[in-house]
Parts: sequence; C-alpha cells; structure tokens
Amino acid sequence: MRRKIPSTAALLAFEAAARHESFTLAGHELALTQSAICRQIASLEAFLGIALFRRSRRGVKLTEAGLAYSRRVSLQLDAVERDTLAVMGEHGAGRLELAVVPTFGTQWLLPRLKDFQALHPEVTVNLTNRTRPFLFADTEFDAALYFGDADWSGTESHLLMRENLLPVCSPVLLGGQAELNAAALSQLPLLQQTTRPYAWRQWFDAQGLSVPRNMSGPRYELFSMLAQAALHEMGVALIPPFLIERELAEGRLVIALNRACLSDKAYYLMIPERKAESAALGAFRDWLLPQARRYAAAAGLS
Repeated sequence: MRRKIPSTAALLAFEAAARHESFTLAGHELALTQSAICRQIASLEAFLGIALFRRSRRGVKLTEAGLAYSRRVSLQLDAVERDTLAVMGEHGAGRLELAVVPTFGTQWLLPRLKDFQALHPEVTVNLTNRTRPFLFADTEFDAALYFGDADWSGTESHLLMRENLLPVCSPVLLGGQAELNAAALSQLPLLQQTTRPYAWRQWFDAQGLSVPRNMSGPRYELFSMLAQAALHEMGVALIPPFLIERELAEGRLVIALNRACLSDKAYYLMIPERKAESAALGAFRDWLLPQARRYAAAAGLS
C-alpha cells in the first residue's frame, strides 16, 4: 500500500519557511526562488487539505495547524538527517554491535580487545550489556557473547569456554585459616547469582553435602556485584576465577575451598544466521575463537 506521505521537497520547503516565517528566506536557504517555495507550500497544503500559512501584505504567518505540523516535521527531518549522517559515516568501515554478558565483557574480553583492534583497525567494536536472550530482529546487534545452553533460535553458536565456579570470600571470613571445608562454608551467608539460581545447590551436591539453605541469601544479577559483596565481608560467593583475577592476585578475595563445580552451561558467541556472511563479524569470530580456546585449555575449561 502506498504511504500517505508528501514529497520530501515540499516538506523541506515547508520546514524552512516555517522556521523563518518567510518564503524569501526559505528560498535563499534552499537555493530556490520565492515562487518555487510558494509552489511547494501550495502543493503541500493541497495534499493535506488545510492552510499552513496566513498570507498578508506584510508576509506569512503560520496557522495553528501549521505551527503544530511544523514542529512534528522538524523533529522527523532531524531524525532522518542524523540517520543519514550515521550511515555516511559508516560507509567503507566495519562496525560491530555486540551484546555481551557484563562481567565477561569487562573482565575477559576488553583486556584482549586491543589485539583485535591492532589486527583490524578498520573495524569498530561497540559493546552493550545484555544478560538474557533477545530477538536479534528487534535490535541492531550483530552478535552476542552469551552464557547459556546455546539454544537460541535463528542463530549459529560457537563455544568459547565452560564456567568453573569456586567459592570465594574476604580473607576475614576465613578467620586465619587457609581454607574452610564445605560444611563450614554452608554456615556462612551464601551470596546468590540471579541468573544461576541453583549454583550453590549444584556445588554442595558435588561435595556430597545436602544443605537445606543452599538457595537462601541475597541475590545479585551481576558477578561484579557478587564480587563487591564478597569483598565487603557480606558472605561467600561462587564466581569463576577468571572474572576476579585482580582481586585474587591482590589478596582482597581468596578461594575459600579449592573445589570447582564445572557448569553444564558455557559462554558462546551467538551469530544470527542473516549476519553469518558479514566480513567484519567473520574477522571478529576468527580472532575470538582461538583466543577462547587457548584460555580454556590453559584454565581447564575445555
């Protein structure tokens, strides 16, 4: 069905004339004659079926309807101009819009991303936090770095690494001991991760221990929040060591018991099928997968 939209030339002439409240000044701005502006405005008024200007010997004034319409048209033309400039700015350059799980993106990807930029300076990588799946068709994302089971309709998945969760806490909670056993840990406040609600249950099960309160405790959506709570002696948290390397190296967090629980889920690069042929995305994938494989092999996460 044909859209009910007036000509762009008429809208541009109207927007300029409304802004200046002068057909003559609008013509100067658009490099048109005053009579050409008059014709465009007349055609627009005929299209709309309303008068946009009141004409008099002293010039033109917007009608009530013309003032309201000019405000809407001005906003839409500004938006079209911004989108046009954005597309022109991207021409000839690669840009990747990636959705990333926050702490993984900050702690693992970003420290390595400069290597990709050195190899592919023509590609700009933009990162946006997303903790849960979404519809690629509803967004501008080219791909996602995602933690889950890779069951994501309309995408191809590339395994990066699995996740090993270790109990960590402030050294203050150890009370001078090198580590605590699982039974002692079960008596501490258990910090919970919102997107991994059964993590503590799985960890205690792996230790052969049944803990009725394994799902009790304050919940935080991000590992970075969990780490901060643990740093402030609020309890013990299950966190992948690669996300808190600095805190562990500085001794601000310690491993309370060196027994990991390897998750049945993993980190993946998810690429929508319609984007699979993108050259920029292909370059990023071919760089990322070897990086992840090397790290996973060294950390025992393969």
